Amino acid sequence: MNRIRLAWLAPCLLVLTSAAWPQTKPKIVVTGLTPAEVTELAQAAAADFIPVADADEALGEISDADALLGICSQELVRAGKELRWIQVYSAGVDRYRFPELLSSDITLTNLKILQGPEIADHALALLLALTRRLNDIIPRRAAQEWPIEEFRTTRRPIELHGKTAVVIGFGGIGTQIGQRAAAFGMKVIAVDPKDIPFLFFMDRAVRPDQLHEVLPQADVVFMAVPHTPESERMMGNAEFELMKQGSHFIAVSRGKTYDKGALVKALDEQRLAGAGLDVTDPEPLPKGDPLWEFENVVITPHIAGQSDHIRDRRQALLKENARRFVDGKPLLNIVDKQKGY
Repeated sequence: MNRIRLAWLAPCLLVLTSAAWPQTKPKIVVTGLTPAEVTELAQAAAADFIPVADADEALGEISDADALLGICSQELVRAGKELRWIQVYSAGVDRYRFPELLSSDITLTNLKILQGPEIADHALALLLALTRRLNDIIPRRAAQEWPIEEFRTTRRPIELHGKTAVVIGFGGIGTQIGQRAAAFGMKVIAVDPKDIPFLFFMDRAVRPDQLHEVLPQADVVFMAVPHTPESERMMGNAEFELMKQGSHFIAVSRGKTYDKGALVKALDEQRLAGAGLDVTDPEPLPKGDPLWEFENVVITPHIAGQSDHIRDRRQALLKENARRFVDGKPLLNIVDKQKGY
């Protein structure tokens, strides 16, 4: 009888004993964070966070790591045999779509949506710099000029109210561009492959294969689409030729989504009133490139994703995703690696 009781109790004792044993914490290699930010992560999630300074240090820690935050490369993915999660610090993931990652079971997350506010602000700033002639007026300050008559007559500023904005890529960034454009009284047409629910600030949504149908209506085209094989050179000669005479082109996602030669041609032919570019191909834009020569082109060095609040939003996402990873819950901002967004 005692033997039977002991045999019945043995599995229970094993469960109790196992529960008392310490569980191995996930190992998460971290780059690009301050010591204080790493400490916050450690307080938020029961994991071993290993801060490293660069890719070389990361390679020394990655072989038994469960997750990687920050940098990502083919070499790190190949060496990270235990990796289950990679979090990158950008919205675009085109540079990470190498075979080792695409064919793996590693979950990839990014900063989509989080960078929407500042990039949308920047997109409108580029447009306003052109339509309000700030790109012409601000450089006159050094000469202490007051060219009021010129800007009352031949170079009169343009108002946005009543104009039409075509936003290519209506995700976390494009949606917020649409909100801001609508606030200026613009009609907003979204171009996106996914179904878009009714939004009070959006007048119409079309699929990418309908782009040619809406381009002739655009007073401004905002390029906010991620770079994928489908979106590469999405704006080319045919597309720029369909745009209205005197319209504007604004690009804030990736330089490879538009054909630079086609844009130069449209500017040379004075079809476009101007262009605002935070992204080019290549980057940095080389000295002597034709785009530097146009007075009606505003160029910024891929800084639209920077702001005084992006780091706080990023840290909040990292803490939440670290908690979810440790608890085995679905992560936020998961990227469809095959689609590229």
